[in-house]
Amino acid sequence: MQAGQLLPDVIDELHWHAARPADEQSRRLALEALVEACVTAAAMCKELGYLDLAYLAALRAREAAGLLDDPVQRGKADFMWLLTLPHAGSWERGLAAAEQSASLLQTHARDPLGLEVLGMITLTAALSAAAAQRGDQAVHWLSEAAQIASRVPDEPRRNWQSFSAANVGIWRVTVGVERGESGGRVLELAAGVNLDLFEPKVSRRANFLADVGRGLAREPRTRGEAVRWLRRAEDAAPQRIRNSASVWETVAFLLSRARADAGGRELRGMAARMAVPH
Repeated sequence: MQAGQLLPDVIDELHWHAARPADEQSRRLALEALVEACVTAAAMCKELGYLDLAYLAALRAREAAGLLDDPVQRGKADFMWLLTLPHAGSWERGLAAAEQSASLLQTHARDPLGLEVLGMITLTAALSAAAAQRGDQAVHWLSEAAQIASRVPDEPRRNWQSFSAANVGIWRVTVGVERGESGGRVLELAAGVNLDLFEPKVSRRANFLADVGRGLAREPRTRGEAVRWLRRAEDAAPQRIRNSASVWETVAFLLSRARADAGGRELRGMAARMAVPH
């Protein structure tokens, strides 16, 4: 990843500018850039499976945002902190933290950036609710996210963390799979997503394809199709997918039930690249 090569020097430089600024405006600019850099670092570490490093990077983003005393910048850092928060067997804690972050930011989200940050936090709340088996709350937060998305342009490539109506559609699939949706229902949810609005090789696109594949793998009649979706996910972001514990489990599950016409070489190839015994 190019980000991994650039971020260490960028973060060091931003710390220097934040510590020895020419003026207050320069200090704030350096801290805002530091929040964004640490959020990016946390996301990269999370995607590669280094959850401890991801959590530390998210904490550094929160520290920089705290120095700014800016609710939107704090919301940016909170979003990544929520995604990297150690759950220790309790999704309830993550749900409570996400709901608190959304509540704190709600009155300050007046411009597009603020709405986009708030939208991503509400999506995180929906996912946490689904993981905690609180279906009604998951539906509530998805509805909140959709309402917020109606107030910003549907332009994932330009919006912060791609928040948009299209991205809400992707999270509907993620939340649905987390709630146990499978087979045809997952395909129905996926049909409403326009992937053309997203870059061809990004983690968000790959996560969507992987989530559809995971949902399809739960039903015998769609397991062959599940392999095709998982392979598309791997093509979109190889590092992300090959380091994904949930995809690893799905590939192992499919292998244990595979026949020559339900996976074949494609499934065995994925298994080899992911070090799944086969």
